[in-house]
Amino acid sequence: MLQSQKLLKGGQFLLLAILAMLTINTSAQEEKQKYVPVTDPLVLEKLEQWQDLKFGLMMHWGTYSQWGIIESWSICGEDEEWIKRFRNNDNYEEYKKDYHNLQTTFNPVKFNPQRWAKAAKKAGMKYVVFTTKHHDGFAMYDTQYSDYKITGEKTPFHTNPKADVTKEIFKEFGAEGFMIGAYFSKPDWSSPYFWWPENATADRNPNYNIERYPERWENFVQYTHNQIDELMTNYGDIDILWLDGGWVQPYTEQELWAYRAMKGFKQFNLQSQDLRMDEIAAKARIKQPGLIVVDRAVEGHNQNYITPENKVPEEALLVPWETCLTGSADGWSWRESREYKSINQIIHTLVDIVSKGGNLLLNIGPTPEGEFDPEAYELLEQIGNWMDINGEAIYSSRAIAPYKEGKVALTQNRHTKAVYAIYLADEDEKSLPSKLWMSTFAPAKKATVTLLGSNVKLQWEKVGKGFVVEIPESIRKKQKHSEAWVLKIDKLED
Repeated sequence: MLQSQKLLKGGQFLLLAILAMLTINTSAQEEKQKYVPVTDPLVLEKLEQWQDLKFGLMMHWGTYSQWGIIESWSICGEDEEWIKRFRNNDNYEEYKKDYHNLQTTFNPVKFNPQRWAKAAKKAGMKYVVFTTKHHDGFAMYDTQYSDYKITGEKTPFHTNPKADVTKEIFKEFGAEGFMIGAYFSKPDWSSPYFWWPENATADRNPNYNIERYPERWENFVQYTHNQIDELMTNYGDIDILWLDGGWVQPYTEQELWAYRAMKGFKQFNLQSQDLRMDEIAAKARIKQPGLIVVDRAVEGHNQNYITPENKVPEEALLVPWETCLTGSADGWSWRESREYKSINQIIHTLVDIVSKGGNLLLNIGPTPEGEFDPEAYELLEQIGNWMDINGEAIYSSRAIAPYKEGKVALTQNRHTKAVYAIYLADEDEKSLPSKLWMSTFAPAKKATVTLLGSNVKLQWEKVGKGFVVEIPESIRKKQKHSEAWVLKIDKLED
């Protein structure tokens, strides 16, 4: 009888685990998460402003740039190909020691945030999100709660007048009118309250039992609250608190079982990790009213917008969202290879995202010396050249059905209600076709259709539920070699 009861209980628990597994939050499925609408009027207002901006700059930068490796992750002990240690060093503990000693050689004397800000503005970017602290715990700002920081005495750059690089970056980008976002990692692998030095570090999670050592975890909670409060207090106006490390969150027992089942019952140290996010958000908004909080990959009211990583959802998302995307083919942090994505890739991705209602946050990793690669500046300039002509179709836009038709993506200005049909050119396509046909909508009877970059009113004809517009050869010759051309329809048929 007892054995039967145990089997029944185990079966019920497994069933609950399976059901939870179907809904457990994973960063790979962020766009499928349930969105909890914002209710705070000030946050709603700022979120609307942020949605109008459409295009931002992200920067992953830290001591790891000196080795030209993936940010932080190589000191994580997980057996994953994408986080393999790059050096011929079989001793994990020695590798971690060498990694942390990178602090003693980090001296980005060519740091010039003013040039970054001006280049980003020329590219048409409107907001910035900077990595104030990544998972390794190295603070790129002057925290008083850790010596593992760019302003610490062990860091050569600490004597530089611009040693507090976060303050300098926010100042220069703020002067150019950017919204300011502070990336902050919830896990901190340098904190003894997250990775206890006397224990092995098997994975990305705390390496001790939180239920057994609640005081140690509480110390980490207070440490996190204090560091975020510093950013909210000492760094001017902050518009976005962009929190990474979504596995650091509260879990139910069923969710933990589901995760383990999903991972093949490997020995992961995932456990409920409650940072009391409601408190963090409330305290931050006392200092920064209307602050947008992005507790990314954690479903709930502290994820004010959704953040799919390095991909674009297949369908339009009618909630606030942003794709964070690497500008380099190699990853988030700087690499010597300098394999940047093409202007065609970036423009097409931007248009795809915006037509589906989202924002693009494009990452560029600064060099160990504190510069952008020449290739990065060139890419930003090329983007800016396209945006100078066509930015009208991007900014202040919202998604409009059917979102895309063939090679044409659609946007609509939320103020004027003008619709933009953005023709995405193939790599070898040098000019617009002589005619464009849309089958699902049509301009109003006396509407004006123009090609951005030209004031000439184009001839168009209604055909069925759609219309055909003619592009004269004279215009096509003047506007060659674009990544995308944009038709503006000032008013749609009711």
